[in-house]
Amino acid sequence: MNYFSIQFLDFFKELAANNHKIWFDENRKTYELYVKKPFSIFVQDLIFEIQKLKLDIVPEAKDAIFRINRDIRFSKDKTPYKLHMSALLSPLGRKDISNPGFYMEFNPEHLSLYGGIYMPDPTQIVKVRTHIAQNIDAFSKIISQPDFVQKFGAIQGDKQVRIPKELKEAAENQPLICNKQWYLQANLDPETIIHSDLMSIVLDYYKVAQPLHVFITKALQ
Repeated sequence: MNYFSIQFLDFFKELAANNHKIWFDENRKTYELYVKKPFSIFVQDLIFEIQKLKLDIVPEAKDAIFRINRDIRFSKDKTPYKLHMSALLSPLGRKDISNPGFYMEFNPEHLSLYGGIYMPDPTQIVKVRTHIAQNIDAFSKIISQPDFVQKFGAIQGDKQVRIPKELKEAAENQPLICNKQWYLQANLDPETIIHSDLMSIVLDYYKVAQPLHVFITKALQ
């Protein structure tokens, strides 16, 4: 099934050169028909597929999808619109930024898929580090799976130079204990967006990220 047409990509290419309200209002029908509506349908169908896996996920696409309007209150860049469509799939949707989630960003330059945890608070960081230290073999098995490495490469995230002394020995065996973030990223060809197998491709990435999400969720409980 083709969720998107070439008009989806073309809309954002033209928006990049005309990022102002007058142009957007003049092309609002194109946005509604070729961008907003198909993206909402795709996200909702993806949620249905995830629910079939008996996984906890936000039930409505509207709670997962981010607005196209940019928050320009504290930004030097005053262009009003994002040049992509995005959604965060997690139990609480787009507001759930401090727990494991699956973030998608569709634009003419790439289809980006992210997993893991991107903005843990200090207490969560300690919990994740401790859980990794206590379960190094299980953690290492997850991130060394062939599908995991092929799709996402390695876990990314900022690191902390100094960590608690009780974790230093474990960190020598698993350096990712030093991280302050544990997230995954994959950039696919933007043409993937208009392929008929888009759903199966994205769902495969979601499934591969899921064991890491389960591991981190256990850490945070």
